[in-house]
Amino acid sequence: MEYSINKLAMLAGVSTRTLRYYDDIKLLSPRRISGNGYRVYGQKEVDLLQQILFYRELGVSLDEIKDIVFSKDYDGIATLEDHLSALQVKKKQIEILITNVKKTIAAAKGEIIMSDKEKFQGFKKKMVSENEEVYGKEIREKYGDEIVDSSNAKLMGLTEKEYRRYQELSDQINTSLVKAFNQGDPSSALAQEVCALHKEWLGCYWNHYSKEAHMGLAQTYVDDPRFRKYYDDLSEGCAAFLYEAIKIYCK
Repeated sequence: MEYSINKLAMLAGVSTRTLRYYDDIKLLSPRRISGNGYRVYGQKEVDLLQQILFYRELGVSLDEIKDIVFSKDYDGIATLEDHLSALQVKKKQIEILITNVKKTIAAAKGEIIMSDKEKFQGFKKKMVSENEEVYGKEIREKYGDEIVDSSNAKLMGLTEKEYRRYQELSDQINTSLVKAFNQGDPSSALAQEVCALHKEWLGCYWNHYSKEAHMGLAQTYVDDPRFRKYYDDLSEGCAAFLYEAIKIYCK
């Protein structure tokens, strides 16, 4: 079956402008151009559009989607299975948040008493799910399911006070890191204070601390583009600076 650009846009719930843009960037081109100059899409293009929209729903950029769907190793079935797994995680996360909101409403009405732990359960689960979605596969391969599951369980078990401290530590680390970076000395008192805060932050979800593990994590801050971007977004060069500071801290 073939579709005009208007019919495909209506079918997929997107605008014709979006489809034209996908054509302009060579992400989704029509099967053919009709004699009167109209774009015509076939089944192959319909299936590709479905894949594109799946990825967009998961927050993947258009450039990344192009790399994925035009890769010589692209596997449509495996991609659908990955989509399903990601959506199931998202569904579970949303269900927990819905339950949490319902309980909060009931507590506000005086119908139930909601514990502090329950109040923050949905937010902690969201954080764990997002970490699993982005880093889960590789950290499980690197450290094993038991360690990762144990770490997730510890994070989920944080009390309200501990959870707030976890968030405060993250903000403190980032703010102090920028100040220390601007001083330019990873061995300074402020830089080493950042490392101590970083160690405390790790303790919120690590069951066992070691200098070797701390250094191993710091290494990923310069080796892994995602981690490096997180710290370099604070100020260009912060990731490498933190790595050098942690090396000194862990001696």
